[in-house]
Amino acid sequence: MRLRLRSVRVPARLASLAGRLGRDRRGVSFLEFALILPILITMGFYGTELAYMATVNMQIGQIASSVADNASRIGQTNNSAVTPTVTQTQINSVMKGGLLEGSGFNFEANGRIILSSLEVDSSTNRQYIHWQRCSGSLKANSKYGKTGAGLTGTTLAGMGNPLITAVSGSAVMYVEVYYTYQPLFGTMFVGKPSFHREAAYIIRDDRNLTPGITPSNTDTSCS
Repeated sequence: MRLRLRSVRVPARLASLAGRLGRDRRGVSFLEFALILPILITMGFYGTELAYMATVNMQIGQIASSVADNASRIGQTNNSAVTPTVTQTQINSVMKGGLLEGSGFNFEANGRIILSSLEVDSSTNRQYIHWQRCSGSLKANSKYGKTGAGLTGTTLAGMGNPLITAVSGSAVMYVEVYYTYQPLFGTMFVGKPSFHREAAYIIRDDRNLTPGITPSNTDTSCS
């Protein structure tokens, strides 16, 4: 017994509709945009995060430079007969200025400024940290030591890279700045990297180096 296959004829209107749909490209661009939009948004956020992080890193360097510069200018006078002594109030003002520079990215809560006076001990000719002051809530210590470092025990060759040393009768205001980056879009792109910048300026005028800084209840000594 033979089986006969009957051909199925597609109605003309249905065939015409299928043809028009096959040739229609009006929604292609919209569909392609919908598919690529998440990638574009992700790349935009990532680029914004990188640009912001680079800006903050630059500002951290500027804080280090300005604090060192301002600290080196303390006590400048036109009267050559006067040898000024640095006071705690002056140091507080310099540190406050550094914190204000970083107020736009909440530096005070997530950063730390360490200001050290690198000097030469007249009796031993050793480089040492005569006094040191800190500001900011971040827990960070100077990698060169605290007040008195180099005076006894391990020798302090100097500070920084390349090595910076003080000359007899003068001092170098050396600043270390630490900051834990606070990202714009959480930790999905760059996490929370730590920034560290350093700067140094030699004092600009004669200064009475003998007393150092007298601690007080309102000082910014490093704990």
